[in-house]
Amino acid sequence: MNFGPLFNEILGILGTENLTTDENENSSGFSMFKAIHSVKNETDVKASDGLQGVCENADKKIEKKNVYNLSSLEDTQMEILSGNELIDVSPVVHQITGIVRGENDVVTMEEKLKNADFSYTEDIVDKVLKRCFKVPHLALRFFNWLKLEAGFRHTTETYNTLIYIAAEAKEFELVEELVEEMEKNYCEKNVKTWTILISHYGKAKLIGKALLVFEKMQKSSVEPDGTTYRIMLRALCTAGQANIALEFYKEMVHKVVEIDLGLYKQLLNCLALSGDAAAVRVVGDNMIRVSEIPEHRVYGLMLKSFCIAERIREALELIRDLKIKNINLDSENFETLVKGLCRADRIEDALEIVEIMKKKNIFYGNVYGILINTYLRRNHVSMAFNLFQEIKHSGHVTVSTYTNLMQHLFWTNEFQKALELYKEMIETGIKLDSVAITAVAAGYVRQNCISEAWKVFKSMEELGIKATPKSYTIFIKELCKVSRTDEIIKVLNEMQASKVTIGDDMFRRLSSYMEKKGQSGKLEEIKQMQSACKCRPTEKETPIGDLCSQPEQEFECEQVEHLRLDQHLPQSTSKSYSKHSIREVCQILSSSKDWCFIKEKLEQFSVQFTPDLVEEILRNCSLYNGNALRFFTWVGKQTGYCHSTGSYNMAIKVAGLGKNFKQMKSLFYEMGRRGCQITSDTWTVMIMMYGRTGLTDIALSNFREMKSSGCKPTQSTYKYLIISLCGKKGRKITEAIQIYQEMIQVGSIPDKELLETYLGCLCEVNKLSDARSCIESLSKFGCFTIPLTYSLYVRALCRAGKMEEALALTNEVGAERNMLDQYTYGSIVHGLLRRGQLEEALAKMESMKHAGIRPTVHVYTALLVHFLREKRINKAIETLEEMKDAGCQPTVVTYSALICGYVRMGKISDAWNVFHQLKQNGPLPDFKTYSMFITCLCRIGKSEEALKLIFEMLDSGIVPSTVNFRTVFYGLNREGKQNLAQIVQQKKLDLQKRRKMLT
Repeated sequence: MNFGPLFNEILGILGTENLTTDENENSSGFSMFKAIHSVKNETDVKASDGLQGVCENADKKIEKKNVYNLSSLEDTQMEILSGNELIDVSPVVHQITGIVRGENDVVTMEEKLKNADFSYTEDIVDKVLKRCFKVPHLALRFFNWLKLEAGFRHTTETYNTLIYIAAEAKEFELVEELVEEMEKNYCEKNVKTWTILISHYGKAKLIGKALLVFEKMQKSSVEPDGTTYRIMLRALCTAGQANIALEFYKEMVHKVVEIDLGLYKQLLNCLALSGDAAAVRVVGDNMIRVSEIPEHRVYGLMLKSFCIAERIREALELIRDLKIKNINLDSENFETLVKGLCRADRIEDALEIVEIMKKKNIFYGNVYGILINTYLRRNHVSMAFNLFQEIKHSGHVTVSTYTNLMQHLFWTNEFQKALELYKEMIETGIKLDSVAITAVAAGYVRQNCISEAWKVFKSMEELGIKATPKSYTIFIKELCKVSRTDEIIKVLNEMQASKVTIGDDMFRRLSSYMEKKGQSGKLEEIKQMQSACKCRPTEKETPIGDLCSQPEQEFECEQVEHLRLDQHLPQSTSKSYSKHSIREVCQILSSSKDWCFIKEKLEQFSVQFTPDLVEEILRNCSLYNGNALRFFTWVGKQTGYCHSTGSYNMAIKVAGLGKNFKQMKSLFYEMGRRGCQITSDTWTVMIMMYGRTGLTDIALSNFREMKSSGCKPTQSTYKYLIISLCGKKGRKITEAIQIYQEMIQVGSIPDKELLETYLGCLCEVNKLSDARSCIESLSKFGCFTIPLTYSLYVRALCRAGKMEEALALTNEVGAERNMLDQYTYGSIVHGLLRRGQLEEALAKMESMKHAGIRPTVHVYTALLVHFLREKRINKAIETLEEMKDAGCQPTVVTYSALICGYVRMGKISDAWNVFHQLKQNGPLPDFKTYSMFITCLCRIGKSEEALKLIFEMLDSGIVPSTVNFRTVFYGLNREGKQNLAQIVQQKKLDLQKRRKMLT
């Protein structure tokens, strides 16, 4: 393309132009609010990897990154999720989160939640889900469990949060299921719902789906707001859909939708890359007229967009127009133009502009750096170094220029020359950055000088520079090249200690690398790190200040879901297998997605499979349901093996847990073909699997089919069907009432869990007459006394928020009123305190005292915890003394809460005094006491004192958890006590080795 005359004209303009330096962007009528808004939202848009150099802004280091540090779409998404609210992390939210994220093999999450007696509200559930952002499968389990919980119904907000979490995990099939579920449950989608869907489809480059969702939104009763339009426009720009983006932009202008500076930049880049220069000018004009952005800022962005797109003619024409409008160019515009010319292979033209700058005695380091980098890319090394020597004396050489030269020398194996440049940087006082230091460390690794590499890399800490994830990645890649596997593990540990996020991609690559190298031990370490990283909550996820939390629980992500149905399945009379065999097979099934690889490993495994062993393997591997079901099929074909009813039941359950209902039904029919007896337990498993996902119509159909086949429903069958019918999803209260009445008629006794769920549902939907009929029907069973049945009803009313009805009900009981009060006393007081009704709770306590019923330890502890939450330490102490005076001995739970309360108030010595009294006089501190104390100390910077507790635990015969070690380790590192942190790490490794040897 010949634009020589135009370029000469521009040279003439530049030769007479008075250059301006960077000015305050808030001038020229740009309001302070908009200036702040633009700085806050401004982000650089990477058009493509090849254009990265052009896109960089000279002032990019002072531009604000989005606080959530997500992709270009996510800045608005997190605003959608959190609403920019300052979340008040209540203790109950922290407790529930600890249970959801801390499941172990002994007690399932569902059972813990059921026994915990929490009251669930939309706000609490929403916050718990948000804290499970990093463990979406646990968030989903908690969400699904709540559907069966009486007194709670999922709302638009809780659906929105789970949809967001599922979309972040790229589980779009689940996203669509949740949207359908909302419609089935008549849960209206609000603007936030639609915006989350549009945002994530756009982020995944599924523009067609994003546009379809936007169209559906417009057809619904929900009007798209500014956030929705901005997200849609950003997605279109990212996908390069310039024409559609321009139409959306015009509609936004028409609807007076505010656009931030970052989005304007994306739009300009998108339009320039498409070649639509006229559209770029239209948008630029609107930026000046409508958004009141200063002209020099707008024209600078337009110039940059043309240079990114290598539209040099359009860039030069823009400069000519600036001259006509008497708008002076600043140094950033010069840099942009030089960068664009170099990218378009017009380095000679770029040099002419630099010559003009020289004549005006203007030395701008970034411009020379661009030229040197261009020479290096062209492999014109001598020209690059000549220019470097020429400008070095001016004192305008940037750290990035030095870094580019050093990297080139390292790549060409000129190690000493590169090192000389590094020393020169230090001697001349050039401020180093993480990129320069990482380049030198990588150079040392290539020379196999690992200790020197570490010394350079660690120098970042001394200089107050935080190593970036990119720095660690480069370091690890170089270590891989020289096969230093021990050092790789060391870098990963360093990243964890520094709280640098290690991505799944990094773990996958390193796992593959270690596997190829045959480093099975290192491979296992990496897998353990990956599991820990997935489960560990980040600071923004971790609630604070929970006196009654359970920090000791390890956040193990990949645990098998044990349903309560297990206790009702047939149990083997003897075990023909070992735990070691189960563990080994489960490790094989979870080791890979490649079934051929797994099959080969299984064929090499020398153990005689039995139905009991297969059943236990399936029970422990249900999380990997795909491989578990393949294993079930494979083992069924082995010589001498035949599946039992129990193994089929477990396989059906595994298929149901994975919502693979087609496979579940297929296994059911296969049982019949193979001659296995289809028992009541088989039907119960299927009914439960359908019911727990809200498919209650199919569950009812199976129930009827079960009875017609001659199979009698068991107590478990009735229980799980009724619980399903009472759930939020697929709720059928009329059918639940009918089946409950049938259950009573056949003499099947409901248990406490069923009664709580059923009564809770009836109270929630205001069917209080049916609830009363329920408790009256229990009189035919001798195991239910009047106080017990009424206490269940009172508890259900309290959970449904009907405190007045609950209190009124207690007045109906005659002679056994005192017994009922004893049953319900704690629940009512606890419920009042949960609602913040302290005065009412105290009044209830007084009335019970007058009635001769003393407060229990549960009541006193609840009151003490309430005062500690309110930071009323004196009242808490008074409560403790009153408790002792009343002859009610405080438990270890009471003292644990008091210890944490003292720490939160900064009274560390008082906390230790209480702790030592426990050790001397009892009750002895248990695992929870130690864990809570450790966590509280580390939060306030007393990690060295927490370290003492680790050793005390070991001396007392209590094994610290991984979370205990991790909390102290990170706390010591934060406080700069790395030597002590290493002691903690070594103690943890020693303990692990010892436990492995013992087991």
